[in-house]
Amino acid sequence: MEKLVETLTTRASQQEAQIASLKQEIQELQNGGVADWESVPPELQALQTENQKLKYRIMHLKRSIEEEESSQGNDHAGNVCDKLMQIFRTTLRVAYPALPNAPVTVQPSQQEKFGDYQCNSAMAIAQQLKAQGTSVSPRVVAQQIQANIPSNDVIEKVDIAGPGFINIHLKKAFVAPLITSILTEGVMPPPIKKRKRIVLDMSSPNIAKEMHVGHLRSTIIGESIFRLMEFVGHDVLKVSHLGDWGTQFGMLITHLADQFPNYLNESPPIHDLQKFYKKSKVRFDHDEEFKKRAYSMVVRLQSHEPDIIKAWELICDISKREFNKVYDRLDIKNLVPRGESFYQERMNSVVEMLEKAGVLEEDEGRKIMFTPGSSVPLTIVKSDGGYTYDTSDMATLRQRVHEEKGDWLIYVVDMGQGTHFDAIFSGCRKLGWYDPDKTRIEHVGFGVVLGEDKKKFKTRSGDTVRLVDLLDEGMRRSLETLKDKGRDKVLSAEELKAAQESVAYGCIKYADLSHRRTNDYVFSFDKMLDDKGNTAVYLLYAYTRIRSIARNAKVSSEALRKAAETTPVPLDHPKEWKLAKCLMRFPEIISRILDDLFLHTLCDYLYELANTFTEFYEVCYCIVKDKQTGEIQSVNTGRLLLCEATAAVMAKGFDLLGLQPVERM
Repeated sequence: MEKLVETLTTRASQQEAQIASLKQEIQELQNGGVADWESVPPELQALQTENQKLKYRIMHLKRSIEEEESSQGNDHAGNVCDKLMQIFRTTLRVAYPALPNAPVTVQPSQQEKFGDYQCNSAMAIAQQLKAQGTSVSPRVVAQQIQANIPSNDVIEKVDIAGPGFINIHLKKAFVAPLITSILTEGVMPPPIKKRKRIVLDMSSPNIAKEMHVGHLRSTIIGESIFRLMEFVGHDVLKVSHLGDWGTQFGMLITHLADQFPNYLNESPPIHDLQKFYKKSKVRFDHDEEFKKRAYSMVVRLQSHEPDIIKAWELICDISKREFNKVYDRLDIKNLVPRGESFYQERMNSVVEMLEKAGVLEEDEGRKIMFTPGSSVPLTIVKSDGGYTYDTSDMATLRQRVHEEKGDWLIYVVDMGQGTHFDAIFSGCRKLGWYDPDKTRIEHVGFGVVLGEDKKKFKTRSGDTVRLVDLLDEGMRRSLETLKDKGRDKVLSAEELKAAQESVAYGCIKYADLSHRRTNDYVFSFDKMLDDKGNTAVYLLYAYTRIRSIARNAKVSSEALRKAAETTPVPLDHPKEWKLAKCLMRFPEIISRILDDLFLHTLCDYLYELANTFTEFYEVCYCIVKDKQTGEIQSVNTGRLLLCEATAAVMAKGFDLLGLQPVERM
């Protein structure tokens, strides 16, 4: 590209000299009275116009060079789609300098016969040109793009198909080092432009109640997003927003004082505590004297009366211990419990700020606030003077932006809360509490878990399914599955337990994450534990089979990593090439999820990778054994490197999804 700039600059200089000569000649003619200026300028004007176009083209080329040079420190080589986008962005500036916003679209080809990637910009550019009064077919546009692709180390060739699709074929010399780097440097994330402070809101059970199936998706999706963000290098605080304050605790403590005399020194177990809570609610709804006492207890709690605070803390502690047992089983660490009590003083400040801003209105004793785009107002203060979820969530958002310095707030909460969060975000923007151009705040919504009857997942008695019961059932069924396959005969007790946990918790997590999160999904252990299709069991088995290949060849992972430094990855066989291309797409899959936070994309990719590996392994022999003795005759180290790279990418994908694979299953 630098050579092209040099050529065009020389041409522009020659034109400028020619323009100066013409101007001089015209001036001499005018002075001699032979001709006037008006009879000569068309030739000069044409030359000046062409010169201006050349300079415009040179300017865009130089800008492209600067962008490429500045991005080199960001190393886009690992993200092939980004690299191709960069090449075609430069190409379009050269081919169509008058279209500064020419759309660049590059995506993997759906079929191998159409190359490795496809650029589909020609159709959109043809429409833009037509709008400017230039009618040209998309195929001609594609040919113009093809003719201006700069020399690069990525593209082997391009060809044009149909009305103007540009099929891109990659250079094997470009792909091979990407696979080698997986073995020598590990599975690396795509580069990010800026490290952000992220506050992630997930799980969020209520104190004095057991975690149930309704907390499953927020917990699993939130944990996977956390792992993804940490992998790419962001600074993440993950918070569980607990319901631990308000009238319900006045009810509960009052009831405990009546029924559990030692309530100031100990709390009942969580299961009994939930029963006490339900009974206190019944008394509150039907017993006026109890209701008065409960309200009085709320006042004592909010006044931080030592004995009442102690009783409340005991309830919170026993609840958190039970939550942590579930989190330990799901391998969730460093989740900060932060209840509504944490925001009490901040809520007082929020109400003062809203009153000072003049945005609160009186409505039948309540104080409400209308927000842009919402016909239903936020209730900031109830008629009894208490606060609401609206008040709490506004205080929470402000704290996360101004105290935590969050650049990106993520709320992993069910889709039913979408309208509520829209109003909260809108209200905070109206108040100027955050600038959407600087702070990204989003509700990551999800559908509900359904039973096999396609209704909300319940027990046979109609109760909400406890999360601990769900995990126990998963453990029981996974052990049955492993025993049915005879794995208890070949695995040690320790290996069997590890495989049981891997399958049990893995299948529950994967079934959730493999569905588009905005959709409802049917919870079915039978489908989850199927070893065929896009399931955790299939992928976990595939992983252990891949790991066993090098083990059977008696080659260690350390030896393969060392071999990768000198042994080229073979890409000559079509299935070797297909597997390598699938492996190199991992960074762009991660980049896509960072944009939309749809984790099923990673699940689909891992399933595709497992199937692509199977195609490779069926026809590309890694180990040749003597048919009579079974002794190893030869080992194809290059193909073992492809096996090792596949296992490494799958392991990283599993880690991001919260799955724990085992070496033997």
